[in-house]
Amino acid sequence: MNIQIFARSKCFDSKKAERWFKERRIKYQLIDLDAKGLSPRELDSVIAAVGLDSLIDPKSKSPDAALIGYLSDRAQKVEKLLDDPRLLRSPIVRNGRLATVGYCPEIWEGWKE
Repeated sequence: MNIQIFARSKCFDSKKAERWFKERRIKYQLIDLDAKGLSPRELDSVIAAVGLDSLIDPKSKSPDAALIGYLSDRAQKVEKLLDDPRLLRSPIVRNGRLATVGYCPEIWEGWKE
């Protein structure tokens, strides 16, 4: 398993996800979502796994949070997500081509096999 956790330092679900992997002694790479964000290829991979709309955080404190809901073009939404990682829900957990958004231990359990 090659687990990457894209997390925010003040996100409760991100802390729970990190603890879930730590308790099971599963190695993971922790990436600060606000500082680093996602690369275009990483974002494409996550979108393929979970869908674009599930990545958008409706509770985001970004000034563009209201705007992104009105964008109809997929490319414009992706560009906004790349420009402002605060619009992304967290945590984003990747295992190769598989990915989840939010706290999803029932899915991660299946990754161990």
